[in-house]
Amino acid sequence: MDRTILMVDDEDRMRLLMEAYLKKEGLGVILAENGKDALEKFEKNKIDLVVLDIMMPIMDGWTTCRKLREISDVPIIMLTARAEDEDQLLGFKLGTDSYVTKPVSPNILVARIKALLKRTYSDDKHNNNYDGLCINEEAHEVKIDEHDIYLSPKEFELLCYLIKNKDIVLTREKILDAVWGLDYYGDLRTVDTHIKRLREKLGERAYLISTVRGLGYKFGIKNQLQ
Repeated sequence: MDRTILMVDDEDRMRLLMEAYLKKEGLGVILAENGKDALEKFEKNKIDLVVLDIMMPIMDGWTTCRKLREISDVPIIMLTARAEDEDQLLGFKLGTDSYVTKPVSPNILVARIKALLKRTYSDDKHNNNYDGLCINEEAHEVKIDEHDIYLSPKEFELLCYLIKNKDIVLTREKILDAVWGLDYYGDLRTVDTHIKRLREKLGERAYLISTVRGLGYKFGIKNQLQ
């Protein structure tokens, strides 16, 4: 299936260079020169992934990312000329899925894009059903009683990790390291916040994720009986 990338950068050279590289890989490309332009084009087109520069006029990348997350769970790769940890942490808190520091080789950026697309939209089907909650990890699909449930990439990754460790109590520290990575310096409350959002989206199946007081969280069908 063809995929379309929204390339958002105020540098003409960067936009055109990435357009050429992405089209060479058979990907569709839509270009935007600032956040306002990007949001307008996002609403008018089917976008599968956004590459978003941070430092832009009119509307910067932070604001654009926040607004995109209000309306979509589309994968987002943030670009920045700054390598400070604070910038990366803010990006992840806003919902970005990957973070790339400029200058970056077009080949490397294309590889990042393709890897994230594959992880998010693989057509292979591997379904698992848990009391009506059906998760297709390869296709990045979640259904409850045949109704689609839309999760952000990080929420989906968290759910997959919980399911792979079904009936095992997982501490917040272990979840943070596994889902966000050992180099993530965020607060443990990040885990609690994502668990809360995940439960809200699971609705009547929220009981599948139980809180084990003083320890952490556990996924399991038997949780309903506890």
